[in-house]
Amino acid sequence: MGITKHIPNSITSMNLLCGALGVIFTFRGELNIAFYLMIGAAVCDFLDGLAARTFKAYSDMGKELDSLADLISFGLLPSMMLHRRMIEGGMTGFASYIPLIIVIFSALRLAKFNIDDRQTENFLGLPTPACAMWCASLIYAGDNGISSGTELLHNHYFIPVAAVVLALLLVCEIPMISIKFKKGSIYNKTRLTFLVTCVLFATVCLLLKIHWSFIPLLIFTLYIFHNLIRFVLTIFEKKK
Repeated sequence: MGITKHIPNSITSMNLLCGALGVIFTFRGELNIAFYLMIGAAVCDFLDGLAARTFKAYSDMGKELDSLADLISFGLLPSMMLHRRMIEGGMTGFASYIPLIIVIFSALRLAKFNIDDRQTENFLGLPTPACAMWCASLIYAGDNGISSGTELLHNHYFIPVAAVVLALLLVCEIPMISIKFKKGSIYNKTRLTFLVTCVLFATVCLLLKIHWSFIPLLIFTLYIFHNLIRFVLTIFEKKK
């Protein structure tokens, strides 16, 4: 296998580096840069799995390293970004620390994932990257001209409530689709439908000349509601 066995872990390390740098820039109040670094971490998180499958370079160390990197990039970083945004909006005191619940529940979610053999094709609970990207996208959109995002960020109750809801979604038993396509997966049609829907929404936003920062916020909001609706419909079908 040679050097190829180290490629996935090297990419995972870049994920971790992006997350750590994102935390530093968050402390400095440069949330836009932190958002771009989170995107970099998400790209690395996708590529390390792709590299592992391509080179068949799976290892227990790689699995644990991936979880540790995700905890920083998609657990600590979004928590700190929400905390910082609340402080910048004049929301200090106990409430400003509520977003830190996300890093705690992200750790629980990642630990559970590593020992749960039911999550090989899809997820149970909200994936940490989706949770993190929703938080960061909301902040970025609100800071870059999306009026609805700005209004939500200035609401003293929205961020703490959103943080609690996201934390619960991280550890719930609601099935969530994975966007990783695998040969022979019975869920490929569902994934493809979701991706096509995202492309259509993104295209509409671009045609309407809406600031591009609204697109990732829309996509991850759509991801959450898409899975929740599928879960509710499944419950109703079982009761019939």
